Amino acid sequence: MSSGTTVRTVRRRTLRVAAAALIAAAGLTLTACSGSDTADSKPAASAGSSSADSSTGGKGSDAKVDTKAGAADKAASSVRTETLVDGSTAKIYKLGDLHYRLKIVNDGDVLATFEANGRDAGLDANGMYVVLTAGGEVQSWMGGEHQGPGTFKLAGGWTAKVTKVGEAQYRAEIIGHGDVMGTMEANGHDAGLDANGVYIVLSAGGVISAHQ
Repeated sequence: MSSGTTVRTVRRRTLRVAAAALIAAAGLTLTACSGSDTADSKPAASAGSSSADSSTGGKGSDAKVDTKAGAADKAASSVRTETLVDGSTAKIYKLGDLHYRLKIVNDGDVLATFEANGRDAGLDANGMYVVLTAGGEVQSWMGGEHQGPGTFKLAGGWTAKVTKVGEAQYRAEIIGHGDVMGTMEANGHDAGLDANGVYIVLSAGGVISAHQ
């Protein structure tokens, strides 16, 4: 995980982005979830700056920004753009095999950037949930939140048992047919997962949401 610290501001809204790893359990193939920690966090204010401050507010964890992302974008190919559920635009870049970067853009402002590098990445952007798979697929949705800790029914027949492990650290066991099929870890960073066509985000604040 990189650990850049650049934080920018934008007029629209705060996005706090992060990602964490999926530890796949035996018995079911779950796409692994881990994003890169590249994300531009933009609290509501005036135009962007490059000052190294933590943003405040929002559901996600504090953003970590890869200051090398701009240079890498120049060498990457823009695969496509998609419209996310909140009306913002996702620009998807292919950086390599199973390595994609997603930029969320609104009115020309880059609100967030994160990567899926060999594993899926997840984002809780103030109630809009986004999963970027290692194959470059994007899913976004709103609603369906559950605040952990607790045990919750998810889309697609999954059950999630969310436990608090530490400060800004939550774990979700993904259960199907009574067995733990995989484990998501959000340790200071949000986690995302494509669980056989059911998309799940677990935030570092313990919020879990799924979409099918």
